[in-house]
Amino acid sequence: MQTVLITGCSSGFGLETARYFLDQGWRVVATMRTPRTDLLPPSDRLQLVALDVTDAASIARAVQEAGPIDVLVNNAGIGMLNALEGTPMEVARDVFATNTLGTIAMTQAVLPQFRERKASVVINVTSSVTLKSLPLLSVYTASKAAVNAFTESLALELAQFGVRACLVLPGRAPTTRFGENARERIGDFPAPYAAYAGQVFEGLRDTTTPTTSSIAVAEAVWHAATDPNSPMRIPAGDDAVEVFNAL
Repeated sequence: MQTVLITGCSSGFGLETARYFLDQGWRVVATMRTPRTDLLPPSDRLQLVALDVTDAASIARAVQEAGPIDVLVNNAGIGMLNALEGTPMEVARDVFATNTLGTIAMTQAVLPQFRERKASVVINVTSSVTLKSLPLLSVYTASKAAVNAFTESLALELAQFGVRACLVLPGRAPTTRFGENARERIGDFPAPYAAYAGQVFEGLRDTTTPTTSSIAVAEAVWHAATDPNSPMRIPAGDDAVEVFNAL
């Protein structure tokens, strides 16, 4: 039985991916800052583990608790939607600490066992906005674009050990919580950008605009994990595929 460790399983893409792998008969180590037993069906193949990807001690404990794993899915992330002028630097650092450095730290923590096993996969979930930029996402996009570059380089250095590194690039999630969570942390948009920001939020609420379902992301992660011939970059969702194909 193969084992996958997935970060950021408290909601959205991470939660759906954990459910998907359980349905496929895998052992799943589902991590979140505060484990919740109500989110996933009880199973002898499910292990809930507390994890803060910005904390080195938390990472070490989680990897030790998980035991041997075959696939790492770096999904944990912070949404960030604001004009750069209205983004405090401490918030920008938080975004990079989770989205970029958290991914790097988690990967580094599992590489010794992956290298020895010579048949493991690192899957990093980023975003299609790294392929086609959108407004008010400069900090978030930068944090995810860094992961893209990290993964591309990592794939080259790990190939000699039979370890693959892949990217899953979802499109827009069908929710406005992404932006709302950011606003809870940093407050309102700067006045000169308020009208423009309102237009952007209206676009996010447009139900006719294609979005990416959580199941589409789960399926893309599954493809990356199980197909040794999968491409290194896998778009998830029709909107992401459209962006990817237009490049």
